[in-house]
Amino acid sequence: MLDRRTVMKGAGAAMGVAMSARSYAQIKGANDRLRVAIVGVNGRGQAHMSAFSKLPNVAVTHFVDVDSQILAKRAAEFAAKGHPAPRTGHDYRRLLDGKAVDIVTVATPDHWHAKVAIDAMDAGHHVYCEKPIGIAPAEGEALIAVQKRTGRKLQVGNQQRSSAETQQLVALVKAGALGDVYEAQTWYANNRVSIGRGHEMAPPAHLDWDLWQGPRPRGPYRSNLVPYNWHWFWKYGTGETCNNAMHELDVARWAMGLEFPEKVVARGSRQFFRGDDWEMYDTLALDLAYPDGRTIRWDGNSCNGMLRYGRGRGVLLLGTKGSAVVDRNGYELFDLAGKSLREVKAPATSETTGTVGEGALDVYHAGNLVDVIRGRAPALASPIREGHISTTLCHLGNIAYRTNSVLTLDPATGKPSSTEAMKLWSVDYEPGWEVKA
Repeated sequence: MLDRRTVMKGAGAAMGVAMSARSYAQIKGANDRLRVAIVGVNGRGQAHMSAFSKLPNVAVTHFVDVDSQILAKRAAEFAAKGHPAPRTGHDYRRLLDGKAVDIVTVATPDHWHAKVAIDAMDAGHHVYCEKPIGIAPAEGEALIAVQKRTGRKLQVGNQQRSSAETQQLVALVKAGALGDVYEAQTWYANNRVSIGRGHEMAPPAHLDWDLWQGPRPRGPYRSNLVPYNWHWFWKYGTGETCNNAMHELDVARWAMGLEFPEKVVARGSRQFFRGDDWEMYDTLALDLAYPDGRTIRWDGNSCNGMLRYGRGRGVLLLGTKGSAVVDRNGYELFDLAGKSLREVKAPATSETTGTVGEGALDVYHAGNLVDVIRGRAPALASPIREGHISTTLCHLGNIAYRTNSVLTLDPATGKPSSTEAMKLWSVDYEPGWEVKA
């Protein structure tokens, strides 16, 4: 049974207390204005521009996108909200040539994340990089090396690390409120539709298809690939696991104090719209086995939106003294009989299963990066090593699925012992576009 003293002890040890996005924006700070460039403005980039524009002494000054139509649309929308019109460009490399910005945020398709982040740090910029941090584990290793070499700040975009409610729960768990947490069950449920059957064709005039492909080997344009369906093609995407499981796997291992597991098992299948071009699973059960019988499980259902505990995504922590359910908007504590003991809700909500995922947590997470740059916060909420471990768990799920094997890992590096599996630890690049430290 959890008593009030235990709950308050854990809550008091949390990293911080949440404040609304509006109140955060009203804080008056020193005259140390930071300039931000958003690279990739069609999806999560919209959440980036919204979050950073709410921070004091921060200006979103540049938009970059390879689609001129989307670029013009987002710039007009941003200016219509009362912000100064951003400078726009289609090639991020021109942005890095000068010193016009302090922070580069990366919200491109997955195959671009590591390349843009590395180039930005090498050019002297701080970076906010969306998850997954790369299209393969080797890219995470390169990011760690470059961040260490350059000393730039690199915040990984798993924004729940900046949730005061999740921080409180993690503190409770570490204080022993749930006893020994032996299992985490995590999930994601959505009702995605078919992507249909596409065909090769000339790319639209407003899209720089060569630059869109970037680091990946060149290939023909397909009618059903851009702007979102690239997620489900192995050449450019990383599947629902890297797209969404990273958030919950990250919270689970954070609360349990875990890093790389000993074994990885993935059972995936394509249950919906089997005649379309979607190359990956739409249903996957991922099991991560740790020492002492501890486990983390992720159930991904891309096309079946059945909720669990009233949530489309979340984490259930099972302990020897009690349990807890947590998502982006709060948590609930239970005793061993399943009786609810306490529910804590975030004062400002964040989107959970939408493709933009915008909410208060974006403001807190962006604010944490800004505060660290200014020396007002001791540490990033999601530094690159933590982001690499959580991203790699997702890549390992994909690797286990693609090799149809149980992976045995080196727990220090996360690398599988299988030669076949290690072939997927890295990817091939278009000559001249290599991702390297």
